[in-house]
Amino acid sequence: MQAERAPVARQPGRTGGRGNKDAAVVLVAPERLHKVLAQAGVGSRREIEEWILAGRVSVNGLPAAVGQKVSAADKVRVNGKLVELRMKQRLPRVLLYHKPEGEIVSRDDPEGRASVFVKLPKLRGGRWVAVGRLDINTSGLLVFTTSGELANRLMHPRYGLEREYAVRLVGELTAAQREQLLAGIELEDGAARFNSMFDKGGEGTNHWYHVTISEGRNREVRRMFEAIGLTVSRLMRVRYGPIQLPPRLKRGMTMDLPEQEVRALETGLQSALPASDGDDLPRPSVKPEGPRRSGRRPARAKRPQQAEN
Repeated sequence: MQAERAPVARQPGRTGGRGNKDAAVVLVAPERLHKVLAQAGVGSRREIEEWILAGRVSVNGLPAAVGQKVSAADKVRVNGKLVELRMKQRLPRVLLYHKPEGEIVSRDDPEGRASVFVKLPKLRGGRWVAVGRLDINTSGLLVFTTSGELANRLMHPRYGLEREYAVRLVGELTAAQREQLLAGIELEDGAARFNSMFDKGGEGTNHWYHVTISEGRNREVRRMFEAIGLTVSRLMRVRYGPIQLPPRLKRGMTMDLPEQEVRALETGLQSALPASDGDDLPRPSVKPEGPRRSGRRPARAKRPQQAEN
């Protein structure tokens, strides 16, 4: 009888007592009891199955059964001692899409034009949230996520995430015009400026530049060049914050951001704010179907294809 009541081994990293935070189990949906306890470090799965058969494990005051599933709301005890289970949300998915020209970033369109959402992988019990938008004539990187919270943080101007665009111009950009765009020009909805501008070469109507900007206002990049008398003949987003458009990602194709990069992205966003801010950050509403809102002012355009650049 004494052998049956032997205490659970308490090796480094293994826990079983009340209030020990190391006993937290990562749970999203109900999991098998022996797996949950093994994740908590109270023993191996084989050992735990033996304990269950021996009646040493209870769930909500009742003897546990082999194969039984539990959630974080259940009270699980081993040898009478409570094992703390905490819910911890699984990492959200972050999807990269190489948008071709001719597609709109909206699920509903009265004109029946092609939508980027048709190309995205199907989700069970969720939906893709677009991080920013591109107009129908702009190609390049689109970011989607299953987390509205993460999408809001990526779009919120508080973080100042840069967007980088490859721009092909019709006409010659002079040094004075370049300085004007970097210093700031006045548009109908306020001042705008590029953070940086790099000449990527080319001749005539095939001259390319890379520009960075920390906003996503309606057609802002195009309007800035139009304000100085130049026309953008092609516009392609190649970076959103720390996320680059992968060279191997062809037009119309998608790929998941690796988990370690998703984790680094979330960590970077959290560290970008003072410690006192965090959860107190005002969060704009994210609606995958309506006109995009920048978080600084409502988008003026009502047509979904006119959002951002």
